[in-house]
Amino acid sequence: MSTKPTEAGSVKEGSYIMIDGEPCKVVEVEKSKTGKHGSAKVRIVGIGVFDNVKRTLIVPADAQVEVPIIEKFVAQVVAKVGDSWQLMDLRNYSTFEVGQDQMEEEVKGRIEPGVEVEVWDIAGRRKIIRVR
Repeated sequence: MSTKPTEAGSVKEGSYIMIDGEPCKVVEVEKSKTGKHGSAKVRIVGIGVFDNVKRTLIVPADAQVEVPIIEKFVAQVVAKVGDSWQLMDLRNYSTFEVGQDQMEEEVKGRIEPGVEVEVWDIAGRRKIIRVR
């Protein structure tokens, strides 16, 4: 998996974080004050990038959390193969397939052969984000 560690207290809304092994977009960050005998806690709420499931992580503010490395690139749609689409990476001309569940809702009706799309490679999994 391509992730990097970061401190939980530095996570901001709108960033991405791994929760339960799933890359999530952070939608809420709540920090609690230090108690008499404890450290500050951070409550992070994220929505799964691939499954849209809401997940919560509660950890000490100085704990290390995993942040997925997101690689963005352009690909061209080659053909429809069953329920998925075959894409060609325009950086190295390699081909790969992306299923209907691996694309944003607003993209689904606009995909056809020859169209260029923006693809995000998030922790080794790919998702079509938008049509260019």
